Amino acid sequence: MKAFPMFIRTTGRRVIIVGGGEQAAQKARLLLRTDAQLVLVAAALDDELQRLVVTGRARQVRGLTAQVFDDAAMAFVATGCPGLDAAAQALARAARCPVNVVDRPELCDITTPAIVDRDPVVVAIGSEGTAPVLVRDIRTGIERMLPPNIGGLAALAGRLRPGVAHAIPREGRRAFWAWVFKGAPRAAWVRGAERAAARSIKDAIGAGGRLEGAGTGRITLVGAGPGARDLLTLRAVERLQEADVIFHDRQVDDDMLDLARRDAERIFVGKHPGAHPWPQDRINRMIVAEARKGRSVVRLKSGDPGILGRADQEIRAARTAGIPVELVPGVAAASTQIMAHWANCDREDSRQVSAPV
Repeated sequence: MKAFPMFIRTTGRRVIIVGGGEQAAQKARLLLRTDAQLVLVAAALDDELQRLVVTGRARQVRGLTAQVFDDAAMAFVATGCPGLDAAAQALARAARCPVNVVDRPELCDITTPAIVDRDPVVVAIGSEGTAPVLVRDIRTGIERMLPPNIGGLAALAGRLRPGVAHAIPREGRRAFWAWVFKGAPRAAWVRGAERAAARSIKDAIGAGGRLEGAGTGRITLVGAGPGARDLLTLRAVERLQEADVIFHDRQVDDDMLDLARRDAERIFVGKHPGAHPWPQDRINRMIVAEARKGRSVVRLKSGDPGILGRADQEIRAARTAGIPVELVPGVAAASTQIMAHWANCDREDSRQVSAPV
C-alpha cells in the first residue's frame, strides 16, 4: 500500500474547506455526515454553502492564512484555481494539517474514499486513485450486501457494551457478540423486529450471557488447498476470521494467515523432513485442550484434510472429548494439477487449430 487506510475522529474538531463554489460544496456534503466543525474559507460562498453558515452548521472565514489550519483535523482545498489551490496547500502543510486538493493528487496528503454509510458502521473503499470505476462497483456490491438498518444494531451494541462487560465473564463475551451479530438477534433486527431483538439481547445480558451453545469451544479442520488464499472456500475464510487459535502446517502461506483476526493466536505444528517436533498425538491433545477452554480452534491443513492428513485422528480426538468438530474441505493439490494439465491441453489445442495450413 502507498496509503494507509484509517479513520480520523472529528468530534470537537475543525475541518477546513477552502473554496466557495460547487467543488467546495461537494466536499461539504461529504463532511456533513460527520460531527466536525466546518470552516469555509472564501470571500464569497454559493447559496448552498451560505445556507450552512446561516443555519450555524458551518463558519465562514474570508481571509486565507496559515493560522486557519492550526489544530485542524484535516483540510480540503477546492477553489478551482490552480495557483490558489497550490498556495492553500502550502499554507496547510506549513501548519502540519493533512490536506486534500481536488483533482491534484500530487498535492494530496489524504484522499477521500468511496463510502458505504451505515453509521456507526462505515466501509471505505479506495484504489489510490487508480481505478475509480472499480471502486464504485465494489461500493455498489457492499451497499447491496449490508442491510440499511444494520448500523442501528451496532449502535445498540455500543450502548450495551458496558453492561456486557459487567455481567458477562471475559471468556464468554466473544461468543455472546457472535450470537448478537450472527444469530437470532441480527436476523430479527434486519427483518424489522428491532424491539424484539433488543429485548432478547438485554434478556441474555441479564442472564449473564448464558446461551445455548455460547461459550462452548469447537474445532474446525480447514483445508488450505495448495496454499493460495484465493482457492480457499468462503466457509474456510469465515472460520479463519472467527478463530481464537490456529494450528497450521508448514505449507500454509503467511498471506492465508493474514485472513485471520489480528489477535488470533497462531501455532506452527508443521513437520519438517527428518524432524517431528509435533507428533500427531501431541497435536490432538493441544487442539482439544484449547477447545475445552471455550475457544474456537482452527486446524489449518494443506490440501484437503479429508484426503490423508490424519484428519480422522483429530476428528476422533474431538468427538471422544465431546467437542463439536467440523470439516471444511479444501482443494486438493492433485485437483489443481489436473486442472493445470487440462488448461495446458486447451492451449495446445487452440494453437493447433489456429496454426496456418
